[in-house]
Amino acid sequence: MDKKFSVLTELVNNLKKSPVKKIIDAKMLEFESVPRGFNSLFKELAFCILTAGTSAELGIKTMDFLGDTITLGTEKEIREKLKKVYRFHTIRAGYLFNARNSFKKLKISSPSIRIELVKNIKGIGMKEASHFLRNIGFKDYSIIDFHIVDVLVNHGLIEKPKAVTMKKYLEIEDVLCSLAKLTKTSLGELDLYLWYHETGKILK
Repeated sequence: MDKKFSVLTELVNNLKKSPVKKIIDAKMLEFESVPRGFNSLFKELAFCILTAGTSAELGIKTMDFLGDTITLGTEKEIREKLKKVYRFHTIRAGYLFNARNSFKKLKISSPSIRIELVKNIKGIGMKEASHFLRNIGFKDYSIIDFHIVDVLVNHGLIEKPKAVTMKKYLEIEDVLCSLAKLTKTSLGELDLYLWYHETGKILK
């Protein structure tokens, strides 16, 4: 085993022996159980648009507040509701409203779905696309946010990037793939373990 991976491998393996594993296993089953209808999938996508640059907690709170407005409302209706709970209400209302039509044109089963999401939906980058796909049951994508970057930097596996371009994202994902193989986890599970290690939380 590469010595650089040894500490993090041991950390994840220890978490897999703890009560956290049961919670993460249940969360992965929850992701796989998301209905494949448009409304259910779009709500998951909307959640990821709303968490970008904010937090999962705020995304959950905002989605609960918006309710069916997210799938049925006009851009103005979405914006007016967002304004009550969300700072970036104008630009994100536009993203959410426009994403409804753009998302209908995409096929979730496409082998290149992550890239298609990034190219066709404003407000969705590699992290958000990966987050969305993991949250609907796809296990082989890494959600690389600053928490994950910090873990890898602190363990000497990567240098802190000035910016996470698509190329850099894929390079970091390759590192996480190696760790996933060593710990016998999927990338989706590994993200939850590392996120828990950094934050003490398991959300979505």
